[in-house]
Amino acid sequence: MIRKVFLFLFLTNLTVVTGYAQAFIRAADLFSRPGSRGSLTIDQSSSIDTLLSRYITSKRNVKTSDGNQAFMGVRIQIYQSSVRTAREEANKIMLQFLNDHGDMKAYVQYQDPGWYKVRVGNYRSQTEAYKDLMMIRKQYPSAYAVQDKIAYQDQIR
Repeated sequence: MIRKVFLFLFLTNLTVVTGYAQAFIRAADLFSRPGSRGSLTIDQSSSIDTLLSRYITSKRNVKTSDGNQAFMGVRIQIYQSSVRTAREEANKIMLQFLNDHGDMKAYVQYQDPGWYKVRVGNYRSQTEAYKDLMMIRKQYPSAYAVQDKIAYQDQIR
């Protein structure tokens, strides 16, 4: 009986350790780029790598509506309406925004039942979006930050 208990505990421990080892990500691996000439040395505690690995693993399975890999980030919403002409208004507001702020990305999104939204920017956190939010509120006083799925290719500038 004791052998069975020890065997069970050993196998359970082995599967947990194996599963954890497969999901472990080091910070140095994240920032390395194949084919680059330079080198990057990160001197930090291994507990930071553990936390980073857990965070990335928990956020890994987020996908956009078209199936691309994404992460939960923040965008600034400057328009939302469900009137009959909301689609046209959303496109006008997006074009006006892009004319005023050509360096930022803007998106028109549709959400059932009939809501059209204009969201701008690609931010990883509320803190990162705050500076642009204060600038945008001068022109769009009702603008606010919202969580949104951000595709990885949107992050590439």
